[in-house]
Amino acid sequence: MTATWDPTASGVLRLPSGRLIRGRGLRHPLPEGPTPDFALYLLGKEPPAVDWQSHWLHWPDFRLPKDRRATTTALHEALERAEKERVEIACGGGLGRTGTALACMAVLDGVPSTEAVAYVREHYAPRAVETPWQKRFVRRFG
Repeated sequence: MTATWDPTASGVLRLPSGRLIRGRGLRHPLPEGPTPDFALYLLGKEPPAVDWQSHWLHWPDFRLPKDRRATTTALHEALERAEKERVEIACGGGLGRTGTALACMAVLDGVPSTEAVAYVREHYAPRAVETPWQKRFVRRFG
């Protein structure tokens, strides 16, 4: 078993179940400390290779994921893995797509979909989930 994230580290969101997930922007340097065991990258084009397991979802900036079924499956996997592994969710800036994915994961973890954006904004980043359609995506997720 691998240790999960330090709950006080920058970008780490604690879900109601206690699972810890790190959100970050890929335009920023990799934070100091341990690297992810698994990462879910939400980008408009395929990211460069990394030294850990990762999965890419085609998700253009300020938009919604291209394949909603694949997104749901990937978020379920990331949530499951976060129980015992260091899971990272990342997009370019770490707010819109990452915030949307984190809010959807909060829904999967028991947060009502109508409260998930507020939960992520309170516990991850005040500007998370940037567009009206991202907010609507979270409300309808689950």
